Amino acid sequence: MSRSFKMLFVIVAALVLSTSSKTFAQQYRNVNSPAPLAENLGHDRQFKSHARKRIHKDRSEARGLDAKAAGPKKIHRVVIQISQNDPAVMTVALNNAQNLTDYYQQKGEKVQVEFVAYGPGLRMLRADTSPVSDRIKSFAEKNKQVIFSACGNTLNTQSKQENTQIMLIPEARIVPAGIARITELEEQGWTYVRP
Repeated sequence: MSRSFKMLFVIVAALVLSTSSKTFAQQYRNVNSPAPLAENLGHDRQFKSHARKRIHKDRSEARGLDAKAAGPKKIHRVVIQISQNDPAVMTVALNNAQNLTDYYQQKGEKVQVEFVAYGPGLRMLRADTSPVSDRIKSFAEKNKQVIFSACGNTLNTQSKQENTQIMLIPEARIVPAGIARITELEEQGWTYVRP
C-alpha cells in the first residue's frame, strides 16, 4: 500500500469518526426536539457531499505527489547497429531513427539515438563510399541528439587493406571498438536495434 494511500485512509477515517459523533449528537438532540426530519436529512446530504469532495481532493493531491515522486519523463535511448555494406539496410536504419524521433517529439518526450557502424557497415560513415551521406547530414542537422559512431578497429583495418588514410563524414566520430560500444550502451539500458 502506498504512503499517500495510507495518508488518505487516515484522513478519511478521522473525518468520518469526527462527523459521525457530531451527527449522532445532533440526531440525539433532534429526537428530543420538534425539528422536522427533512432538515436532518438535508444535513446528512451536505455531509456526504462534503466528504465525497474531500476524498476526491485527497486522491487528486496523492496522484500529484506520485507524479512528482516519479521525477522527469523517461529519456528513450536506442542504439542501431550497422554492420552490412547495403544501401537498403542503411536507408531502413535512417528511416527507423527518423520515425522514432518524430514519434517521441510528437509526444513531448526525449529520445537519443546512436548509430554504431563496424565491419562492412563502416562504409555508411566513410566520406568516399557512403551512399547515404547527404541523408545523414540533413538528419544530423535536424536531430542534435543523434550520434554516428565509427569503429576504430574497422577503420584501421580498412585503411591498411586499402593502403590509404580513410576519412569519415563530418558527422561521424570514432569509438575504439564498435561491438564494445554497443555492449556498453546495452549495459546502460539502451534498446538495441539491428535493421
